[in-house]
Amino acid sequence: MPGATLANVLQASARVVARVAAGKSLSAEMDRAADEGTEAPRAALIDVTHGTLRRYGRSQAVVRALSRQDRCDPRVEALLWCALYVLESDRHAHYTVVDQAVRACTLLGKGPAKGFVNALLRRFLRERKMVEARLRDDPHARYQHPGWWIELLRKTYPADWERVLDAGNAHPPMCLRVNVRRADPQEMLDRLAAAGLFAERIGPAGLLLARAVPVDRLPGFAQGALSVQDAGAQRAVGYLDLKPAQLVLDACAAPGGKSAQILETADVMLSALDIDSARCRRIEQNFARLGLHGLVISADCREPSSWWDGRRFDRILADVPCSASGVVRRHPDIKWIRRRADIPVFAERQAQILDSLWRVLAPGGKLLYVTCSVFPQENDAVIEAFLRLTPDAQRLALPADSPAQCLPDTRHDGFFFALLAKQS
Repeated sequence: MPGATLANVLQASARVVARVAAGKSLSAEMDRAADEGTEAPRAALIDVTHGTLRRYGRSQAVVRALSRQDRCDPRVEALLWCALYVLESDRHAHYTVVDQAVRACTLLGKGPAKGFVNALLRRFLRERKMVEARLRDDPHARYQHPGWWIELLRKTYPADWERVLDAGNAHPPMCLRVNVRRADPQEMLDRLAAAGLFAERIGPAGLLLARAVPVDRLPGFAQGALSVQDAGAQRAVGYLDLKPAQLVLDACAAPGGKSAQILETADVMLSALDIDSARCRRIEQNFARLGLHGLVISADCREPSSWWDGRRFDRILADVPCSASGVVRRHPDIKWIRRRADIPVFAERQAQILDSLWRVLAPGGKLLYVTCSVFPQENDAVIEAFLRLTPDAQRLALPADSPAQCLPDTRHDGFFFALLAKQS
């Protein structure tokens, strides 16, 4: 990100961050920025927007502490947050960041704010230690999550809540899944090393990279030998106990990582179902790259009459929509747009999905319920309520005594797994 382009990066990032702060999706706004033809390099835009949003609360608290205004223009405020992130990354000389942030005001059409932006950033550099001391007692600034989120984690995980919050603010690990139909995991590990990309084996087909890289640097990716998939997510398929010729449903399948892993792992008849037709096309594209074949259906899994042919499934994977509280480091806008009231709404939808899918599961079959949430209201509470209302449902232990709740750490994201069996 050369100094000459930093102003462009800051103004483009500020536009995205301001819209996210107003409740928009980060991924949608990144796509919008690409469609609008921003001059900022995509890698730099990702770095600044994601880095700024991971620092939820801190930059806002700094601006509040240093500004004599209650609120400033949303784009100017977002520009300040982005500039503070870049300043604290120490990748550029401080005077360069301040100068380029001032130039970004003009690019944003906010020329009158130049003096304000210049003064606030310079004051931060002068008074940084004093400002940080003032913010130590501000939980939003310290933990960079909303207060209700902090409170819920503290109550649920009294010994681990700070570690979970820290993981949510960190850069995510990059893990690969080897397509064992096209490559051997150990051979792929050696190929990566030969390309200067160091990794370690994790799980049956996982390779955890020492550092993240663009996928076009991965040998064999374009040829379908590799996919990017979190190590925690890779656990799910192993819990399904797949057998040849089984009829298998991935009920909330997009973008298709677990569907592909199922087809790479076992010779089954797979249906990949998702409500979003655009995301279903991504499943088909992933299958094509990996040389896999499965039936892709765009429909609401809660309405079997619209997609089910009457044949009951031997295995169902239900990776249900959730708060995504276990993957916020990958989607840092979630901390901005989630509200406490969203959690019971997700739980109700999850219960509806479970009830609908249970009707299409064969007697003796197994259903794996998965979320990428760390909130118990979406996890154990949903499963326990379902078991109370469903006499023919039994919860099974996960293989090798694996934990149902997998908290995020440096190697994987946060997931919840519950394996249910339907009595014959």
